[in-house]
Amino acid sequence: MATVHTPSALRRRRLATAGFHLGAGTLAVLWLLPIALVLVTSVRSFDDIAAHGLGSRPHSFTLGNFTQAWVDGGQQRALINSLLVTVPTVLVTLALAAMAAFALSRYELPFRRSLLLLMLGGNLLPPQILLIPVSKLSELMGVYDTLPALIGVQIGFGVGFYVFVLHGFMRAIPPEIQQAAVVDGAGPWQIFWRIILPLTRPALAALSALSFTWIFNDLLWAITVLRSDTKMPITAALIGLQGQYVSMWNVIAAGSVIAAAPTVAVFLRFQRHFVAGLNLGAVK
Repeated sequence: MATVHTPSALRRRRLATAGFHLGAGTLAVLWLLPIALVLVTSVRSFDDIAAHGLGSRPHSFTLGNFTQAWVDGGQQRALINSLLVTVPTVLVTLALAAMAAFALSRYELPFRRSLLLLMLGGNLLPPQILLIPVSKLSELMGVYDTLPALIGVQIGFGVGFYVFVLHGFMRAIPPEIQQAAVVDGAGPWQIFWRIILPLTRPALAALSALSFTWIFNDLLWAITVLRSDTKMPITAALIGLQGQYVSMWNVIAAGSVIAAAPTVAVFLRFQRHFVAGLNLGAVK
């Protein structure tokens, strides 16, 4: 029997839809306003901001702020350091996590449930309580104030979470696919590389975007295991930029745009895979 919508019900539905769009639009505008302010400030001159105020309508346009932050503010060196840490960390962490998740999800290993709970419990620890132990351990190992030390810390604290996430995706793959591959003579490595890994691509893409953002924007571990200004990543360089250009908000805003550009580019590149991975995770 078809449902008959009365005029009052249709009116209520339209009002609810309009209210939803109005509320969502308002939240979107409020979220975008600070970003727009930073973008506009980054292309204004210092004299313009000093004369008219930070929140006023811009009366100038210049790209010199980016050059000043890039060269004089050390953003170029810091961005290279961040990429040297982030890219290897993401690749190594996801590779280790994918192999571990494959073994734990597709084979009856002893204590596998305990291993998963241990990895999950490690991610529940507040990182602040481990700052001093990690710093002392890196000094004892002779890797303090080096980029490999920061890479090792990021891998160690990230692989457990990625294993836990990928384990759920791989475990949901029908076992008949693996059984058919075994009948055809495929070994564990061929099953992992040619069957399981391609089916887990949406999850890997989503984790790649998330891990790149987390590691690239990290400040806590960088200032814990690094000391030299020439080895600091982009987040630590922003703090130094603020100290160097105390009241020059145009240069600080330009440095913030430079620091945010790589993560925005990565998200836009993996946006389709990222959304697919989230939808797949929601369905599972």
